[in-house]
Amino acid sequence: MRDAPSSAPPLTSPPAGLAILYVDDEPTSRKLFARSFCDEFNIVTAASADDALQLLAQRAHEFAVLLTDYRMPERDGMKLLKTVRREHRHLIRLLATAYAEKEVAIAAVNQGQVLRILEKPLDEQTTREALREALALYRSQALERSLNEGRAVALRETMGFLAHELNTPLATVRGFVSTVIARHRPGAAGIPPGLAAFAEDRPGELLAALENAERRALYCQSLVSTFVRSAREAYPGAAPPAVAASALAQAVRDEFPFDADERSWVATVVIEDFMLPGRRDLLYLVLCTVTKNALVALRGRPQPSLRIEVGADRDGAWRRPWIRFRDNGPGIPPALLARLTHEPVTTRADMGGSGMGLMFCQRVMQSIGGEIRIASGPGEGTEVSLYFRAQPAG
Repeated sequence: MRDAPSSAPPLTSPPAGLAILYVDDEPTSRKLFARSFCDEFNIVTAASADDALQLLAQRAHEFAVLLTDYRMPERDGMKLLKTVRREHRHLIRLLATAYAEKEVAIAAVNQGQVLRILEKPLDEQTTREALREALALYRSQALERSLNEGRAVALRETMGFLAHELNTPLATVRGFVSTVIARHRPGAAGIPPGLAAFAEDRPGELLAALENAERRALYCQSLVSTFVRSAREAYPGAAPPAVAASALAQAVRDEFPFDADERSWVATVVIEDFMLPGRRDLLYLVLCTVTKNALVALRGRPQPSLRIEVGADRDGAWRRPWIRFRDNGPGIPPALLARLTHEPVTTRADMGGSGMGLMFCQRVMQSIGGEIRIASGPGEGTEVSLYFRAQPAG
């Protein structure tokens, strides 16, 4: 037990574990409370509302529960509860009072949002049960806060990466459209009403630009529609449809905005199919990112090739499913390879790459119990394997 002095300075050593702060202006009550409950709980006491608030201002993270007396000079327990509710919302609040008036109980619930109201003199068994309940509620709420914070971080990362993935093709669309607009020749002689004249440096240039713009716009649309579908499936009671790894790999081949003849570089090979865990939208984004990285590495190479394979490794009664990307590009230097999935480094720094894409992909895979492994060497091509959680072999 620790009794915070009236000046409430920092304690020389923080209490072990989550503490319960008991506030009462009577020294005898504080000593009795600490002696009665210190066998099970970490108790810190304060002699006034001001002492308690000063203590919380310095070390609020160490406390889980506040139990305060109602009748205290200067600032009563109700005012303390209201302040704590506003400034330290994580604390579970209890009120002790010898004055069980109806108004006090109503105010405690409405203004202080207390979990329990305990009548003084405190019954040890009732108080012990209330403290256990308060600590259990604190742990439950702390876990929910942690989960929500994790979800918020994941959502921010996902939206940021999605925006990045949309920005590049949309910028390309804008460039193609600007090219077409710049080639327009208004008022050209001999052009009848309803027709427009455009100048080309080479035949078919503008049509190719429009086709490229359409492909990238369709890719952006596929990303957006995938996330819209995922949002609909997130409603309570909605069962997300199962997606086969082969179907997702084929979707990337069908929907990715390949340049020129890049689509002919890509082959999809299904060795052993499996159902994907996790959200389709995030996994689709992962596959698109790995595909994009491989295509960029292959540009300018003789006979470029990218194989997207679906299969699994067997180990007795278990199998480890994977989706693997094999290219015959220039490979990755060993020093850079060792850092790729752990640090924001990139093999495309000269092209504006940031290295965040592969780190995002690794986090997505880890969130569903998987991982990314990369094998490569200078001049030997690159193999990127997306490993999923092991499953019983069926």
